Amino acid sequence: MEQEIINVSEIFGEYVFNDSVMQQRLPKKVYQKLQETLAEGGELDLETADVIAHEMKEWAIEKGATHFTHWFQPLTGVTAEKHDSFITAPKSSGKVLMSFSGKELIKGEPDASSFPSGGLRATFEARGYTAWDPTSNAFVRKDAAGATLIIPTAFCSYTGEALDKKTPLLRSMEAINKESLRLLKLFGNESSKKVTPSVGIEQEYFLIDREKYLQRKDLVYTGRTLMGAMPPKGQEMDDHYFGAIRERVAAFMKDVNVELWKLGVSAKTQHNEVAPAQHELAPIYEEANVAVDHNQITMEMLKKVAYRHGLQCLLHEKPFNGVNGSGKHDNWSLVTDDGCNLLEPGKTPHENTQFLLVLACILAAVDDHADLLRESASDVGNEYRLGGNEAPPCVISVYLGEQLEEIIEQLLETGEATHSLKGHHLNTGVANLPNFRKDATDRNRTSPFAFTGNKFEFRMVGSQDSVSSPNVVLNTIVAEAFSNACDALEGSKDFEADAQKYICELISKHQRIIFNGNGYSKEWEEEAAKRGLPNITNMVDAIESLTTDKAIKLFEKFGVYTKAELLSREEVEYEAYAKEMNVEAKTMIDIVSKQIIPAVINYTSVLANSINAVKAACGADVSVQTELLCESSDLLADVQAGLSALKMAVEEGKKMEPGKAQAVFYRDSVKKALDDLRIPIDKLEMIVDKELWPMPSYGDLIFEV
Repeated sequence: MEQEIINVSEIFGEYVFNDSVMQQRLPKKVYQKLQETLAEGGELDLETADVIAHEMKEWAIEKGATHFTHWFQPLTGVTAEKHDSFITAPKSSGKVLMSFSGKELIKGEPDASSFPSGGLRATFEARGYTAWDPTSNAFVRKDAAGATLIIPTAFCSYTGEALDKKTPLLRSMEAINKESLRLLKLFGNESSKKVTPSVGIEQEYFLIDREKYLQRKDLVYTGRTLMGAMPPKGQEMDDHYFGAIRERVAAFMKDVNVELWKLGVSAKTQHNEVAPAQHELAPIYEEANVAVDHNQITMEMLKKVAYRHGLQCLLHEKPFNGVNGSGKHDNWSLVTDDGCNLLEPGKTPHENTQFLLVLACILAAVDDHADLLRESASDVGNEYRLGGNEAPPCVISVYLGEQLEEIIEQLLETGEATHSLKGHHLNTGVANLPNFRKDATDRNRTSPFAFTGNKFEFRMVGSQDSVSSPNVVLNTIVAEAFSNACDALEGSKDFEADAQKYICELISKHQRIIFNGNGYSKEWEEEAAKRGLPNITNMVDAIESLTTDKAIKLFEKFGVYTKAELLSREEVEYEAYAKEMNVEAKTMIDIVSKQIIPAVINYTSVLANSINAVKAACGADVSVQTELLCESSDLLADVQAGLSALKMAVEEGKKMEPGKAQAVFYRDSVKKALDDLRIPIDKLEMIVDKELWPMPSYGDLIFEV
């Protein structure tokens, strides 16, 4: 079959109201006014907004759009939208006008009482506002609903509190920009006018057959399998990672790429991941705010395109026990508007005082606020993934690699660094292969926060999570560290000497956070405890770090969160944990009661009848059948007992008031009852006739795509 030829340069950004489109369509003065607003901050006047809105509407209609929506990211973790058509009241002739005003572009009014607010909004206090974010391009999305103009927006309450993921991110970007510019001025840099967090997000996901997915109510309701025995083969052969991509999956990936490119998402890398049926997609780096928006678009597109191909995209962090779960690596760096990466060490990093100061500040930030970083990667699904030999451990540490570690050691020993490790030539031992220069530093896949050349890779984030929260934390804690450095060094009479001294002081104080070894080892867990590093093993324990005095002081100092906003998020997360665990428990009860127990009863009845028939016919040895019947019956009794225990736990949990105590109960009692009930079910799956087992097995799901 002849392949369709795709010209990426022609389709990229085809459905995006981007800078080139605005230059073409907007009057020069209006375009310049918008650019000034983006560069300097402030509000657009309504007259300018009206012109932009009109041209945006005309462009969208040319793309087939009939509706527009303010697209926002509430605290649910997914996106939300309310659609309005462009039509106005019909004229006497029966015709309608298509209009879109600056006011409609700038502000929307969705119901704020129906989204999680942690008490910031009562049910009767419904008013909330969405505000256009001009730093993230509007775009037209085409789907079964037709074509819709999507306008990225922030979401706040009537009283001004942020009810979304975008607003705190934008605030944190302003904070890191301000403090980074202060830091650069210490080094005589007056040319850089803006510093932006640059983010690249690696998205992992599973693909399974949709028909089989619909036969698994646990996947449908919770996103993960609540039961399931491992097939004879899992990922132990390492044959799936970077393996040849199957035709069906390749066709899916091709369509995903095309759809993303049209929306201006720079999807670049795709490959099979470690587990069977697991894959990864990664884009080119972008400004943090845009990268977060584009990752939301990517997750939505993965699910939509999968549906078209008869597949189901699973974004849950741990859809299958026994094989690797899915994460989302958040690659973070700081870049100036004139192209300087603050995390670029250069060829002689030991001589690069600016880089060493930035590095020392980041070490201090991560050490001082490890609990907040851990919390930013917390969700219910991620608790099944973190801490295993497939994802970073729960202890936050920083990997620097051999080159930077040696520089650190020099600074600690003598107060100055005099040399840096160099990369050597790698001899492949094959005459026809090139001998190339290797990096000075290896990589460490067990580190939660690893330096990888000119960026840090935060590897704890869950695959279905918004990456807004981790970047809010990173931006804010580093802004604080930069601010402290500037306070200490501004006005210095001998800046180079004082900067060197300050770098050594920070490294000496925070060297405990540096670890280049195996983060999965038991020895590291013990060593981390000796160093006094926090080991927060679950989401419920992590949540309280949001509202410590230290956290409140940090976020309020830089205007990222108010105390009320932090308290609300704490409440939202405790409630979300209990609700998700409750859904898992009720799903388990439903499946076990209606499918598993009847299937096992059917199997044991067939077995018992077989035993009686064989005895009556010839009196042959039925010890094997009898043994299977006894084992199945005993396990069925264990299932019934576990089911009763789970029901009791759920009933008790439902009586509790939402909050920390309820979340703790669901973690300690309901989750334990869930895990206990799974054990006999998985054993029964290995005994009961496959034709009688009521759902597709792991082998059916992850090997038959």
